[in-house]
Amino acid sequence: MRPSVIRLLLSASSAGAFVPLPPPPPPRTSSTSTSASAAASSSSTSLRAGRPAVDVSEFSPRNVSPLESWATSNGVQMIDGLQLYSEDGLDYQYVTTSDIPAGTTIMYVPSQMCLSSTAVASELGAMSSGGLAAAVDQLTRIGGQNSIADFHLFLKLLAEYDAGENSPYLPWLDSLPRLYFNAVSMTDFCLECLPPLVFSLSRLERVKFDNFRQVLGKVDFLSDYVKGDEAVLSWAFNAVYTRAYADKDGQGTDVTLTPLADMFNHGTQTEVEVYFDAPGGNAMVYTTADVAANTPLRISYGCPTNPSFLFARYGFLDETSPATFCKIMDIPKTPENIAMGMDFSRMLFYHDTGDISQEVLDVVLYAKVLANLKSSPETDGYKQAFYEAHVGGDEATKAGIHEQFRYETLSAIKKHVDTFLEALDTLERKSYGRSVEEHPRLPLILRHNEFVKQTFLKVQSNLEAAGVGVMEYA
Repeated sequence: MRPSVIRLLLSASSAGAFVPLPPPPPPRTSSTSTSASAAASSSSTSLRAGRPAVDVSEFSPRNVSPLESWATSNGVQMIDGLQLYSEDGLDYQYVTTSDIPAGTTIMYVPSQMCLSSTAVASELGAMSSGGLAAAVDQLTRIGGQNSIADFHLFLKLLAEYDAGENSPYLPWLDSLPRLYFNAVSMTDFCLECLPPLVFSLSRLERVKFDNFRQVLGKVDFLSDYVKGDEAVLSWAFNAVYTRAYADKDGQGTDVTLTPLADMFNHGTQTEVEVYFDAPGGNAMVYTTADVAANTPLRISYGCPTNPSFLFARYGFLDETSPATFCKIMDIPKTPENIAMGMDFSRMLFYHDTGDISQEVLDVVLYAKVLANLKSSPETDGYKQAFYEAHVGGDEATKAGIHEQFRYETLSAIKKHVDTFLEALDTLERKSYGRSVEEHPRLPLILRHNEFVKQTFLKVQSNLEAAGVGVMEYA
């Protein structure tokens, strides 16, 4: 099951108790909700006199205080015992003020409050005289077909921003964050300081944003003012990609923004999950474990062993991540290698211990060591024998081949680790003397790189203790 992708923010203490809904089954479907278009249709005419209704400049304060009363007046329900907490006034998270048992529905957001990409597409299509269809067609032609659902939500936020004080979503919009540290918000120099994996993930995020901007000119229900405001475009894009719930396959067949239910922080260990009922499309947040008082309520934004994705998409470093992808990027993604365990979530180095996952050992042996053996009657059968033993569950044969090529496998991993650590040192030196005022995301990037470095240093130490010397692979 793909973890729900829900981002936090907003406000809310308790809003009065309500009769808890029956605990829903484990969520395995995306929302099929109807958006709030009937109750929240927006004008495409923005307020041009004076300041915009929402100031999206990076260091403008978020207006969180009116949000709870707005949400509850529109049908949102919460149990007693929830409190929104912030240490800095920038990031907020829900915590409990009382014990809550597992399976308790703690929040209910009716479908008319949810912004479902399917319903939003219909709403925006009715507002357009062909421009939306042309933009979607162009987005598809430039490779953005998997981003169409997010694009519709992006346009919806722009339309509501354009409506200014006429938008019924104004209290929610004004509570959204302005300051982000993710890939779309980085300077070009910041991108140059990223290691290869997080750099490639960050480039994918930037390409999505560039694609949206490229086709925006065809949209005919937004003002030119909004379409030309880079700060507004970045704000809307980041709000969608850091706060929306996607379907379990992650292909964007339906993506939903849920005001007030998008305020739960990420955690490796989670306490809550979001479920959309069908066919109603109402959003319910329920506890997945017994939760003690004064405990944060956290949800998963993605695989906890892939902090690079979380950093590129959401702009935070998950220092509770137990492991990280081993960063071996030069192995082709063939069906055989995938069957062997080639996957970001499986080829891991463990942060606390420096342990190496079995999948790293299997893939490196199969795709690097055995694949590069010089052909001879003595060696030609090893690769196929290892593959057949793996897919057939013959652990004895696998273990025998591993033992025979143990030194070569560990040496290949050691060479990669040493090379990667040298690259991290180079990236750190690159940052020397750079202005934090000019590149405010740079300190977080350096923290990310240091987190990865400490993991790799532990792996390196373990390999050297196992008898793989610094230069033995040369």
